[in-house]
Amino acid sequence: MEKRDELYKGKAKSVYTTDDPNSLIMLFRNDTSAFDGKKREQLARKGMVNNKFNAFIMEKLHAAGVETHFIRLLNDQESLVKRLQMLPLECVVRNLAAGSVCRRLGVQEGLELNPPTFEFFLKNDELGDPMVNDYHIRSFGWAEPDQVEKMKQLTFQVNDVLKQLFLDGGMLLVDYKLEFGLFEGRVVLGDEFTPDGCRLWDRETRKKLDKDRFRQGLGDVVESYEEVGRRLGIQFD
Repeated sequence: MEKRDELYKGKAKSVYTTDDPNSLIMLFRNDTSAFDGKKREQLARKGMVNNKFNAFIMEKLHAAGVETHFIRLLNDQESLVKRLQMLPLECVVRNLAAGSVCRRLGVQEGLELNPPTFEFFLKNDELGDPMVNDYHIRSFGWAEPDQVEKMKQLTFQVNDVLKQLFLDGGMLLVDYKLEFGLFEGRVVLGDEFTPDGCRLWDRETRKKLDKDRFRQGLGDVVESYEEVGRRLGIQFD
């Protein structure tokens, strides 16, 4: 597989074209940012940890019947993925209250949400990724109604699989975001699933094991990511 031009550079990943028009190479960098890029650092090993973490999760989801863009690991920091036509939306599920939902609704962090909540956000850094609903999506043509329903169905299917996976490792899946795209007309899970895009707490102590450690200056960011991985059985070395 020949790596060619940089197609996209995000906050922590870069995506490259290949000699196959249907495949891309996704590079996980050591960059870490928060608060719309206002806080930035380089964290050693982070790219490698997230790349292997994402591969493990994508393979688990594939085994559970969730189609993803992941094809295979290429090396410590790169993976081969299907080229999707990305939909400009983030799908967020919350099992426990944390982060922005506490600020918006004045609820206490850690409140169990039963049933879990689902929210759409528009992917637009300049606007701060505003929350939108099905009517906005239809009116502005960001996705078709059947695609919206498929994204919801897949997001909750992911929740069923991963809540139990993390619980078996002594952790609570607090919330997470997913992104989807189209591949040959099908809605397919894209982007990544790593501690950068979800909240994970120790089940007993509620110690934060995710990117909140970076946001809140708690330290041991990559070490916590590795701890999560080890609890799931991921080998990083």
